[in-house]
Amino acid sequence: MSVYFLLVPILLPMICGAALGLHPITDTKRRSYFVFSVTLLTSLAIGLLLIYPPGAQEVALQLAGVLEIRFRLDGCGMVFSGLIAFLWPIAVMYSFEYLEGRKQNAFFAFYTMTYGVTSGIAFAGNLLTMYMFYELLTIVTIPLVMYELDHKSVVAARKYMKYSFGGAAFGFLGFITILTLGNTTDFIFGGVLPAEAIEKHGTFLLLIYTIAVFGFGVKAALFPVHGWLPTASVAPMPVTALLHAVAVVKAGAFAIIRVTYYSFGTSFLSGSVAQKIILVASAVTILYGSVKALKEQHVKRRLAYSTVSNLSYIIFAAAWMSEEGMQAALLHLLSHGLMKITLFFCIGAVMVKTGRKYLWEMQGIAGQMPVVVTVFTLSGIALIGIPPFPGFISKWYIARAAVKNGTFFGYFGLAAVMISALLTAAYIMEFVVKAWLPKKEEEVSDVETKSGKVGLRMAVPLLVLAAAVLAGVVYFRFLVDALGAVASGSI
Repeated sequence: MSVYFLLVPILLPMICGAALGLHPITDTKRRSYFVFSVTLLTSLAIGLLLIYPPGAQEVALQLAGVLEIRFRLDGCGMVFSGLIAFLWPIAVMYSFEYLEGRKQNAFFAFYTMTYGVTSGIAFAGNLLTMYMFYELLTIVTIPLVMYELDHKSVVAARKYMKYSFGGAAFGFLGFITILTLGNTTDFIFGGVLPAEAIEKHGTFLLLIYTIAVFGFGVKAALFPVHGWLPTASVAPMPVTALLHAVAVVKAGAFAIIRVTYYSFGTSFLSGSVAQKIILVASAVTILYGSVKALKEQHVKRRLAYSTVSNLSYIIFAAAWMSEEGMQAALLHLLSHGLMKITLFFCIGAVMVKTGRKYLWEMQGIAGQMPVVVTVFTLSGIALIGIPPFPGFISKWYIARAAVKNGTFFGYFGLAAVMISALLTAAYIMEFVVKAWLPKKEEEVSDVETKSGKVGLRMAVPLLVLAAAVLAGVVYFRFLVDALGAVASGSI
């Protein structure tokens, strides 16, 4: 396969999304067919690249001097691109029913372009390319956050923009440092810093690395730069699900993995003060997000704080600067993406079909929406980490990487993971129990009464996602082995 095929999953959705924005399609069916066709073709293109990877071949565009845009597909990029290729068409189908009767042209224009931009992050072959698409991701998702155009949405979009651009500025310091002191800005497993730069500027490099991690950690909702994420949950559920499960937040975690393992290098970072700072910050975030989720009564925001916690599972694992840590980080990146988008879609179905938003309104909702609540229960159990579901497997590997280190930070992080698992069980099962518990006949609901009937365009995505969660139980060994190969640098 030609290496230029790498550009298809990037350019196709970006061009078609822009075309839809410039030339709106007024007919709903035609627009739906167009958007879904573009999305499906993009996912098929990524699938072909995963089956027939171009190997070490690259697409490069020289800009000025040593600056160049470069695309390449390595093991780490295959993991991220595979996740978005599977989930994006499902999200688009779900969106058709969720947004029924509402303005859709602008939404799907930016939604489609976001797919191409996220693919650009996955296929980036150097730090400049990743940074460029990382910034572009903020730009194309701001209109999605403020889709409703009410006061809350505008405030959320401004907050998201300030956090994201501020974090990107910190990330830019990392890029400039690698550009100046590194052998190259290309992503090379093991890092690109020469021994003489480490010896002469070691302390400075550790400082810049820490700053860069917290910069990219904005999108990954690392405490204390997480504040935008719960606020951004005012966006429509298809946006929230993509932001909180796939595109934006996973791009932040992915970027941290890239700069750690492919730019600064683990041999330099391992055992440093910088590593300990990231380990403590991520462990604190794991606990903080879980506590906030348990206290939150708005079900969508509850899942948003859950995302804050679970993203730091990925960062915590990656911060061990080891093969086991990277393997565990990638495993949780995949499993959390699948489980969390399922949970968000279930809550979205409840909210849009019944008008209920708060936990105390959910009692007996399973009577109206048995399929939705069943899927939520399944995915919720998986997120808690009950064997043998994917959440248990990824958390097990994270705990194993921490214990293998044998230090105070390892056991501190392990304690955080275990406490968070208990808190996750509490905030997930509280919803599940209320939903399945029959409502007393004499109780009168104060919320809007709707049918709760879910159409095929919502039901099919939920059932596919539930099947994928179950498939994770069967095929986890294959996945673990594949991610082990990525973490060893052999792919």
